[in-house]
Amino acid sequence: MDLDLGPDVARFRAELREWIAANAPAELAGLADWNIAATAGGYQGRQLAAAAAHAAYQQWQRALRDARLICPQWPEEFGGQGMDAVRMAVLNEEFYQAGVPRVHRGMGESLVGPSVIVHGTPEQRAHFLPRIIDGTDVYCQGFSEPDFGSDLAGVQTRGEVDGDQIVVTGQKIWTSGAARANMMFVLCRTDPAAEKHAGLSYVLIPFNDPAVTYRPVRQMSGAAEFCEDFLDGVRAPLFNVIGGLNNGWRVAMTTLGHERGGRATVQHLGFEREFWELVETARKNGKTSDPVVRQQLAWAYTGVQMMKFSGLRTLATLAEGRQPGPEASVAKLMWSEYHRRLGEIAIGIVGSAAMLRPDGSGYPTTSWQNVFLSSRAGTIYSGTSEIQRNIVAERALGLPKEPRPSAQASQR
Repeated sequence: MDLDLGPDVARFRAELREWIAANAPAELAGLADWNIAATAGGYQGRQLAAAAAHAAYQQWQRALRDARLICPQWPEEFGGQGMDAVRMAVLNEEFYQAGVPRVHRGMGESLVGPSVIVHGTPEQRAHFLPRIIDGTDVYCQGFSEPDFGSDLAGVQTRGEVDGDQIVVTGQKIWTSGAARANMMFVLCRTDPAAEKHAGLSYVLIPFNDPAVTYRPVRQMSGAAEFCEDFLDGVRAPLFNVIGGLNNGWRVAMTTLGHERGGRATVQHLGFEREFWELVETARKNGKTSDPVVRQQLAWAYTGVQMMKFSGLRTLATLAEGRQPGPEASVAKLMWSEYHRRLGEIAIGIVGSAAMLRPDGSGYPTTSWQNVFLSSRAGTIYSGTSEIQRNIVAERALGLPKEPRPSAQASQR
């Protein structure tokens, strides 16, 4: 089943497909698997990094920039095309089908940029947004802290005003892409006397400052894509405070709204390809006649189809001009729990050979070992499965809120 999105969107799809065919370097698609699953790490992540240094990728990047197809969802006055959500879904799908990268500016494009557009001053927009588009500034996220888990408003990293600067001191963790970043968007406490949501500020700090140190957090997959960060008096001009002092919670909520929106309309495509790879693995291992394996594969296929139709529902919502609500949590819960279970099924199909790592340095893993190990992270980042279930229960189903322990009980 496909949605009829109207003649204008159909025309946009055809024009975009022609543009990709005319401008994508011939060797680009073969450099790497550009559509690798979000939970992949280890060797696959290193492969993408190496491919991004290739001349063909650089040529493609220039073509996209000239066509305003980097950050295309941003308003035209800020360097994008003002693409609506429906056209962005079509764009993601066409790039996926062509096997070419979209050149996404990471957290700068999807998280920082939208927050600056909404909450920044004209001067801040003029300074920070072009640096994201041209790749000058690469951002990592400074929200999570070791002692506060999902309680974002409980952060204790301090931001102290010193003249026309703000001095940031504290510790952050679970920082994706820290080794590639030269900037960090930080949520810090600038008014310790205020209610915890009211005393926070959202600051863009230089992550290559000598006062910043970080160390990788080794994952069980062997990858080290997360880092623990130590901010020892990092200085930034007050100009880098987005939304004003002590107004960081509102800015952070804008950021998180974009983070959890995801790519639900095209999410199923990578999982669909992965499913058929697992079917081929089962065939090679002589497991396709095993009734239990066949049942497991049927479950996996059903899960992918559910993701597909859920994405179509989201696309229909967007086409009507409405923004997704709690269903974003349904989608996140669906794909993350599906992928965790798929990793377990894959290891069972591979059998005893899955207990041995391949030879080589740097803790290499096979593709299915990597899925098994890395997919567990999907049930934690961007809101744990427990948090997503609470959102679905309270906001979608109207169930009572989960009981919270009283302050007196928590002090016992």
